Amino acid sequence: MRALAIAAVGAQAGIAVTGSVVRVTGSGLGCPDWPACFPGSLTPSPRYSVPLLHQWVEFGNRLLVGVVSVVALTCLLAALATRPRQRRVTILAAAMPLGVLAQAVIGGMTVLLGLAWWTVSVHFLVSMLLVWLAVLLVRASGEVTAPPGPVLPRPLRTLVTLCTVVLAALLTAGMMVTAAGPHAGDLATPRLGIAMPTLVQLHANLLIVYLGLLSGLGFGLHAVHAPRSVLGRFRVLVVAVLAQGALGATQYALGVPASLVSLHVLGACVVTIAAAALWASVIERPGQPTNPRARPQNGQPIIGRANTASTAMTRNSPHR
Repeated sequence: MRALAIAAVGAQAGIAVTGSVVRVTGSGLGCPDWPACFPGSLTPSPRYSVPLLHQWVEFGNRLLVGVVSVVALTCLLAALATRPRQRRVTILAAAMPLGVLAQAVIGGMTVLLGLAWWTVSVHFLVSMLLVWLAVLLVRASGEVTAPPGPVLPRPLRTLVTLCTVVLAALLTAGMMVTAAGPHAGDLATPRLGIAMPTLVQLHANLLIVYLGLLSGLGFGLHAVHAPRSVLGRFRVLVVAVLAQGALGATQYALGVPASLVSLHVLGACVVTIAAAALWASVIERPGQPTNPRARPQNGQPIIGRANTASTAMTRNSPHR
């Protein structure tokens, strides 16, 4: 189950990256019909005026949807076959094929509406949501069935939630920059009617806010001596965000070259994966202790207290 969940993360992120390749190569309408490539033709054909390369780039991305669908369905079947069945794992696994189905509908609408910028944006944001849920599935598939319990104080958990909200806004602003940028997927596609520098400034401001929140979270995690698993995921997230920010600045300074667009989408996927892993790590299961030095409120280790109680019961037994 865990291996399939990891495959789902890779598949959901991969289809987002290949979708960006379709866009930057101008192949968004390489297959202008849906679900067939052309009316009366399921596959690319040299009979039509669309360049054959654009046809195959778009059609190839559609074929990859089949791979993602197989992975998603296999996740669900594995979750249903797991004994004892875990409700949370089953729900997250069911979200994979349902998400792929939703993406197929959104993708069809995107093609039929001529790559309208808002449909492309929704297409990407749903992909990021599915990547997030796939990471949670990886986490859930490795848990025991006992009820969850928090490993961080409530203020820090609230701060993690706030970071997640700002990240969602940051990704949305990034898609608005893309909607106003030069890579529409087709030369005839209308763009978002907002000046690109304005949207880039909004995107950069949200990045600064996000980094500020991460800085505060980092101080808080070290102040409460957070588990190593949480600190490790936090550091990976910070490195990913800094690298993505540097890549975005370079991309804008060079005039948004096509070669860096797909790399930036890949970076967005990595940041989303790292943020989801951090989110998941603030919940631990009993039986998976993250801090072996942790003690109950009376300061006595749980094992030691249990042994003391057992000894007392033995001494007071009438059979002794």
